[in-house]
Amino acid sequence: MNTKIIIAGLLAVGGLSGLTVLAQSTTQDVAIAETQQAEQTVEFAIENMTCATCPISVRKAMLRVEGVKSVDVDYKTKIALVTFDPNLTDATAIAAASTDVGYPATLQDA
Repeated sequence: MNTKIIIAGLLAVGGLSGLTVLAQSTTQDVAIAETQQAEQTVEFAIENMTCATCPISVRKAMLRVEGVKSVDVDYKTKIALVTFDPNLTDATAIAAASTDVGYPATLQDA
């Protein structure tokens, strides 16, 4: 978060004592913080991935779900890490999208 620092006062008696610093957030900073709070990240176990291109299909299917911000699928571990806006979707809808294209997804325990 970019924060503007405003030096409100400086007393230079024997050095820099009495320094007062005020932080001022911009509107953009507040919007970014609100967006980050609205996001949720979950982990899915993905079945039926048999080749290195399978994660591409899983990723594309999950990204088509409204509210999904990012999808990272690891072929080796068969795990998908998904960040989404819980106000727009949920883990069940995201898992269904993967399952619908042939790769059943199961929500991992947190």
